[in-house]
Amino acid sequence: MTQFTPLSAALGGALIGFSALVLWILDGKIAGISGIFGRIFALHQGDIVWRVAFVAGLLLAPSLYALAHPLPPLIVSHATALLIAAGLLVGFGTRLGSGCTSGHGICGIARLSKRSIAATATFMAVAMVTVFVARHVFGA
Repeated sequence: MTQFTPLSAALGGALIGFSALVLWILDGKIAGISGIFGRIFALHQGDIVWRVAFVAGLLLAPSLYALAHPLPPLIVSHATALLIAAGLLVGFGTRLGSGCTSGHGICGIARLSKRSIAATATFMAVAMVTVFVARHVFGA
């Protein structure tokens, strides 16, 4: 985050919030990424098209943005096995918490869901402890 600018961060947050609001108002759906992606592969679902479109938009948006503004170089400084383990733990936590930060932190808190407020507080507390341990105990 060497190029942080408050304006672009505020604009990005407003766009995320607006997009979540539009999905909720127009279709009654919660814009939780893990729930949207996780149910793409459910064979009994009748709403796969919008889910695929949503995930495709997440994947294509950085490429479209890069046409107008160059993206910073991607530097991966940790071992592949560590990154895979971290991804699996995030996936496990998402299932355990019945949702992810976008579903609980953006949409759930906006709906004043007590469960989402508790889940987001838990996410943040665990994230702070993880960063502390990784940086100050393991020196990563």
